[in-house]
Amino acid sequence: MTKIFKLTSLLAIITAGIVFIIDPALAAEEKPKLDTGDTAWLLTSTAIVLLMTIPGVALFYGGMTRKKNVLATLMQSFAITCLVSVIWMVIGYSLAFSKGSNSYVGNFDLAFLDHLTVGAINGTIPDSLFVVFQMTFAIITAALITGAVAERMKFSALMWFVGIWSIVVYSPVTFWVWGGGFLGDAGVLDFAGGTVVHINSGIAALVACIMLGKRKGYGVENLAPHNLVLTVIGGALLWVGWFGFNGGSVLSADPTLVSLVFVTTSLAAAAGALASIFTSMIYLKKPDVSMALNGILAGLVGITAGADSVTWVGAILIGLVAGCIVVFAIVIIDRIQIDDPVGAISVHGVCGLWGTIAVGIFSTNPEHSVGTQIVGTLSYALFAFVTSMILASIVKATIGLRVSAEEEEEGLDMGEHGQPAYADFQHINN
Repeated sequence: MTKIFKLTSLLAIITAGIVFIIDPALAAEEKPKLDTGDTAWLLTSTAIVLLMTIPGVALFYGGMTRKKNVLATLMQSFAITCLVSVIWMVIGYSLAFSKGSNSYVGNFDLAFLDHLTVGAINGTIPDSLFVVFQMTFAIITAALITGAVAERMKFSALMWFVGIWSIVVYSPVTFWVWGGGFLGDAGVLDFAGGTVVHINSGIAALVACIMLGKRKGYGVENLAPHNLVLTVIGGALLWVGWFGFNGGSVLSADPTLVSLVFVTTSLAAAAGALASIFTSMIYLKKPDVSMALNGILAGLVGITAGADSVTWVGAILIGLVAGCIVVFAIVIIDRIQIDDPVGAISVHGVCGLWGTIAVGIFSTNPEHSVGTQIVGTLSYALFAFVTSMILASIVKATIGLRVSAEEEEEGLDMGEHGQPAYADFQHINN
């Protein structure tokens, strides 16, 4: 019996050696294969993340503006979608995800997407699908800035600012966190865009507000939103789209992880809304609708960086804090005379900072460090602020940032685009 066992073992070893000599590939580790389930889920996620911008952000911001500026606000989101899509394919993706020789920015190896072939795979999904999924993140990040500049920024200036900003700010900082850069190597965690999307857009929005100044009549005239119904619809689209935003960032259809992300995402949004409703009832003496909507977004922004690594209790706590923070942030920003018509700075900048730091507090992984998250977010915010300020200054010095006083009085719909949003529109300030 022992001799038979030894003989069998010897034959097995000899056979394995012969196979390795004849075809070493058979002995190598099995390469990743395309997974149809993963691909189907990411295709769905990509579509609904795009839906977050058009029409989600467009409607949310459009409803928050006055009647004479709604068409211009909608136009900004759609135009940015087109512009950033082309820039991303030409150079943005390469700077964000090519393996550069340093830790700060990618190289030009993937410019014009020359590397893409029909059969190219990234993990278990087509490489082309990864490219377009990430493109939707670049789009919405740029579009989020527009709420802060609503009703007073020139369309041409916005296109130049966003176009250059997406190349010199968005792509490099994406590389820092997701493309193999120094923040990712240092252990800074950002699952789905707490830094890359929200802090980034929030800081750019702050810079734009400072450079543009206040709207004509700010603090004196009634600048109230013209149609909060549009904002509610836009907010609903954003909430639904966030399941693709966070859930798609798993980059697979892993049932356990995607399900966890769905739970944490939904609970943070709900907790954020409840916190903002009760905070506004206590502080503002009424359950303000716009505050409730911003509370939903605050919870969603807050959970984005850690949706895959916190428990459902942690998600609720993150959402509750974000919902309270956003109300006070909006009030404070208004009191210091920074004119942010939709609360973009508070929702995305302030709550993005909170959510990214909160990963270190509530993560189930004991190796995740609060200190690392703080250092990472501050580094990121400082770079985004300085670079955005330089870009805005250049645009202001060349073509100008702001429409004329006459165009602002008339409204950007007519002044910038030559047509009203509504057929019965009259030239009045509403």
